[in-house]
Amino acid sequence: MIKITNRHLIGSSLIICQLSFTASLVSCSDWDDHYEEAASQAGAESTLWQTMQQHPELSDFREVLSKTMVMRQHHKTGVSYAQLLDGAQTFTVMAPVNGTFNKDSLLQLLQSDRGDSMVVRSFVGNHLSYGLANNTATPTEFFLLNSKRATIGQGQVLGVPMQPGGDNVSARGGVLHIMQRTLPYRHNLYEILLNDERYQQVGQLISSYDFDEFSPTLSVEGGMVEGQQVYVDSVFVERNRLLEAAGAIAAEDSSFIMALPTAAEWPSVYNEALSYFRFDDTVEGCDSLQRFYALEGLLSHAIFSRTIQQSAEDSLKTYRYYNKYPQYEVYHRPFDQGGILYGAEKTDYSNGTLYTTPQWPFDVLKTFHKEIKAEGERTGLITDFSAATFTTRRNTVDTLSVSENEYLVITPEKNTSNWTMTFRLNNTLSGAYDICAIVLPPTTYDPSVRVRPCKFQAEVNYVDTLGKAKTYNCENTKFTNDPERVDTVVLAENFVFPACNLYQNNIKVTLKLKCNITARETSQYSREMFLDCIYLRPKKTPTTE
Repeated sequence: MIKITNRHLIGSSLIICQLSFTASLVSCSDWDDHYEEAASQAGAESTLWQTMQQHPELSDFREVLSKTMVMRQHHKTGVSYAQLLDGAQTFTVMAPVNGTFNKDSLLQLLQSDRGDSMVVRSFVGNHLSYGLANNTATPTEFFLLNSKRATIGQGQVLGVPMQPGGDNVSARGGVLHIMQRTLPYRHNLYEILLNDERYQQVGQLISSYDFDEFSPTLSVEGGMVEGQQVYVDSVFVERNRLLEAAGAIAAEDSSFIMALPTAAEWPSVYNEALSYFRFDDTVEGCDSLQRFYALEGLLSHAIFSRTIQQSAEDSLKTYRYYNKYPQYEVYHRPFDQGGILYGAEKTDYSNGTLYTTPQWPFDVLKTFHKEIKAEGERTGLITDFSAATFTTRRNTVDTLSVSENEYLVITPEKNTSNWTMTFRLNNTLSGAYDICAIVLPPTTYDPSVRVRPCKFQAEVNYVDTLGKAKTYNCENTKFTNDPERVDTVVLAENFVFPACNLYQNNIKVTLKLKCNITARETSQYSREMFLDCIYLRPKKTPTTE
């Protein structure tokens, strides 16, 4: 059963578009005076409000309009929508006839603290449009005052028929259409997450990232007071930090595809994601960061913009898709058996389609738990070294697979020097990895060189959940590479980092390589290493399998 509540019917969007007309008013410092002036303008032709008064079947709608106050920046103004329609601005009114809506419940709602906002969003703004939208033989799209998309034409608006002879009634300041009943209010994806009990767990988490941001460019400047700019008309923009990162599903001017699991499935999905973003206790706001990145990691792969899809039936790409890494951010044949949306329950909303899946269709290894490469040639990742020199080279062997086509050459200072070199590892999650060194054959640079392996040890440095430094010596193993090929040497298998290192400025995770060749082994091994990259291969964390 779907339960729609009033708690969040006003929804959230980047800008409250019910007041799109206010852009033309910002030069006025007094809101009420402005509208009183506009409402007093007269002309030979009847205003929209006067035209509506000539139709007794619209008396209920007029009463609601006369008692609903225009909202601006979450506050009531002294102007009703009746006054607004009696002014000089241009509107389209789609007025439902008496008896097709519960007037008394709307008037009662207007008595509550947030009543005007709710009535404007779900009812008044759903029957007005700023500008002209005429009934024509060819249907056209337009936006309602609450930012919802609508279609008008062939005697209908959003499938609701107009009264015979009640279309295109011209008036001074717009056009009136008399509707046989109310227009359907279509929730957008964000609103349905807030108001449908099946998705409220997700919606409540997302809404915690709503905030208002002052916009000096949209505000009206006053004078300067003690060197500070004063604004006579301050405008705030509604934003949501999480949706800006994952997908702006509150925007009505976009079209999305979104996947979500059932309410019963969501807690396990969310808790698994949290386990990969456990920051150590020394990180400021560690719990908040954990929640944000877990949600962002889930939703950024579950929200798709239709505008960037060549063919949704063939594949769905996220906002972050990059053809350099085709194994991520794309889901092929999503509606076929085995696809992410196969068998999902489909529901259309005002700005997109929601697919409800019985299980979470995404694999952490194909979403946020990705491979990490510290390229050898990125010498800025070298935090420390001893008894060595190093340089970078480009790959000139066409048949050799080299990451980014460059590599690092580590050379001992002396023929007998056992060097060390430490590399910074960025953006590790609190999950499991195979930690590897990809070593190139000596023939990468000189085909005539004598082929010998390098012998070395490795040491992983990291922090625990308390932020205390820890070291893993890779079982004190002495590794050698195969000098005949590009060799992926596994230094630590299924190594679990207890704390997440995502976007951290402090160096908390490093890998130290240590050449380990005795004097007797000099002829058997080479102290020179051709390092392609340090490679962290993600694995399912044992506790989440």
